[in-house]
Amino acid sequence: MESVKIDNSPEVLNTLKDHFLIAMPSLKDPYFKHSVVYICEHDEKGAMGFIINFPVKLTLQELLNNVDSIDHYPEPPLLNPVFLGGPLELERGFVLHSPVADNSQSTKLNDQLMVSNSNAILSTLGTKNEPEKYIVTLGYASWSSGQLEQEINDNHWISMESQNDIIFSTPVEQRWIESLQRLGINPEQLSTEIGHA
Repeated sequence: MESVKIDNSPEVLNTLKDHFLIAMPSLKDPYFKHSVVYICEHDEKGAMGFIINFPVKLTLQELLNNVDSIDHYPEPPLLNPVFLGGPLELERGFVLHSPVADNSQSTKLNDQLMVSNSNAILSTLGTKNEPEKYIVTLGYASWSSGQLEQEINDNHWISMESQNDIIFSTPVEQRWIESLQRLGINPEQLSTEIGHA
């Protein structure tokens, strides 16, 4: 009988693609303090992702009203918040969403998650063709080659495999705490252990 060769290629283990980055209390950057970031790209060139727990004072309805190519007005209005995806290109919108029938405008991230920056997906929101689950972000976060690894070494982040229910179902204000708790970490212990001289 032929033996099965197991692929132990290290790149699979070294990528944080399809993981969450969870900010540690030592991370003081106002853009990322207490953030949970979904990483959709990570390789030797760097990393890119979206903060999933910082809503901005803008509803989806208000956003759609400001997109020239969208001319439908959902009823009832879409009052879900838009999220700050990160500090870069804040004028660009991205939709993290569950799979849709026509996924030609989207990139698959995992079996139940896609991303799109196309108005084609935005224009389905509030219609019968919208994805079952979605969040909309403005902007994104990115790291240059080696930068994210250094920040992890500096104890600014911990990571875990992404969990779609945290993105779509966990209340926004609980996403950071819930992510830590799923790693078996009590956030209150973290904040008291760190920061003492």
